[in-house]
Amino acid sequence: MPRNQFQRMIFALLTVIITVHGYVFYSLYVVNGKLLMEITGADSVLGAIKTQGGVYMFGRMLPIWAVVIVEFCFAYSLECLVGSPMSFKMACRMFDPKNNHPMIFETAIISCTVLIMCPAMSFIAAFLYYPYYNGFNVFTLLANWIELICHNFPFAFFSQVFFIQPFVRWAFGKIFAKDIAARNKNVSVERPKDETEAIADIFKRMDEIQERLEHERRQRKKLAERINQ
Repeated sequence: MPRNQFQRMIFALLTVIITVHGYVFYSLYVVNGKLLMEITGADSVLGAIKTQGGVYMFGRMLPIWAVVIVEFCFAYSLECLVGSPMSFKMACRMFDPKNNHPMIFETAIISCTVLIMCPAMSFIAAFLYYPYYNGFNVFTLLANWIELICHNFPFAFFSQVFFIQPFVRWAFGKIFAKDIAARNKNVSVERPKDETEAIADIFKRMDEIQERLEHERRQRKKLAERINQ
């Protein structure tokens, strides 16, 4: 996975490109598609968008490509500045990357990223798609924000965990194959050969974690005794 700032930016770029297109499709077709066709009388979502002159944003109608660019700029900036660094820190508070299985730690990072990015991007979208032709009301904005979170969060979580992130990690591995191979050249990892060895490895990890917790508990007890003396 990414080891420097350049790789992190490329990883974020791949993620945001796929995610933004997925969100635009989800918003236009799945969430609002039926409503658009009913309002315009068109027999398809694209036809409805063409009939109304584009997608409503910033109080005006914009073409779909402009909507994608605007959302991409917000999402990529937010991912690089907030989402990626904060999700890693949050995951490290819950799991130890040195002792926990990489899949568990990566899933924790994905979950934390969704937890940060979904409400943040939904809040931005609440401003972008706000019906300014009816005036502005902060309570309407908050209601729209909560509604967007309810629509977007399930899609964000399941799409990132099961589709987007696996594909991005595969693509990232292909792009930086030489760097990853050089990094892992001198690292020997013994993988379980069968289910029995896998289960034994799990119990071994559990014993190691339990021993470490016992050691920390003894250290805290000694420290407390010293303080009380």
